[in-house]
Amino acid sequence: MTKDMEDSRCQKKKQIAIVTMGSTMLVVFAGPADVFFNANKILREYGIDAGYDVMIVAATAEKQLDTGIGMSLVCQQTAMDIKTPIDTLIVAGNDSRESSQPALQDFYTWLSARNEGNTRRIASVCGGAFVLAKAGLLKGRKATTHWERAEKLKREYPEVEVNCEPMFTRDGNIYTAAGGSSGIDLALAMVEQDHGKEIAGRVAKLIVFYLNRPGYQAQFGNLLPVYDPMHIAQKTQTWLSEHLHEKLDVNQVAERMNMSTRNFTRVFSKQTGMPPARFIEKLRVETARKYLEDTDISIERIAEQCGLGGLVNMRRTFLRHLMTTPSDYRRSFRTSLNGFETNSLQMRN
Repeated sequence: MTKDMEDSRCQKKKQIAIVTMGSTMLVVFAGPADVFFNANKILREYGIDAGYDVMIVAATAEKQLDTGIGMSLVCQQTAMDIKTPIDTLIVAGNDSRESSQPALQDFYTWLSARNEGNTRRIASVCGGAFVLAKAGLLKGRKATTHWERAEKLKREYPEVEVNCEPMFTRDGNIYTAAGGSSGIDLALAMVEQDHGKEIAGRVAKLIVFYLNRPGYQAQFGNLLPVYDPMHIAQKTQTWLSEHLHEKLDVNQVAERMNMSTRNFTRVFSKQTGMPPARFIEKLRVETARKYLEDTDISIERIAEQCGLGGLVNMRRTFLRHLMTTPSDYRRSFRTSLNGFETNSLQMRN
């Protein structure tokens, strides 16, 4: 028995409260709940009773929640019913319906009073980051959310240091996870923190999940946001997309936009938050990703068409932006149906 397991014998059960925030993906609360539930099973095999006491609670007085998929979830209690200190609080999702906000006022009052004195860990999954931010718990902290909502979180809460790349982040006792299944990543990390890597690893195997996902647990959202047609980035991108195979420099792009290099760089950087050279590199990677996902073109040819140089340079660039290699990315994100059909043929043969 490892030292982590010996230490676990001396612990008490940890109370985990998972708050459901209305109509949302089931996995954002069911995923973490399943991790802690299965951790209890593994711990009992080692004769350890100090596992987790998991409860799913509502954020409003109306304990029955519509999941949006033809079934309702009835919670036994609300978050506001919890008067004692708890170990871990996880806010799962956020449906963002303004009409629901008045009913949530009691919850936000309760949540804003959560601190290190009464809650060891406070976490969010997906849109739950907006809930923590609204309660003032993310002020001056690093946080993540689903890549599709990152820009909105930045706009609405500029005091939060948003990074949409990792699957989850930690800043002090505040944890934030990205979208969907990233709540499972976060819960596994918490189990490892509490009981060691061996227990967390066994839980991951039991639910058929990575303990640490390939690619340093990076989200694979778009590297570039969608710009308005009149935005300087969109005007630039339209032309750049047709010339990525060429050797491009800022002077060339500025000339195309009928601007001086100095003025173009200033305006572009101000409007996009990045210099033109970095934008071009991200556009090259974004275009390469689509080729990897949707075509059988060789990686060497993709590198050439996207202006990423040879294989070595393309690999280095992918690692820098996506934290994975082109070959690993292709294996993970190519159309799954092709692989399914291939496997089915092999089984029939």
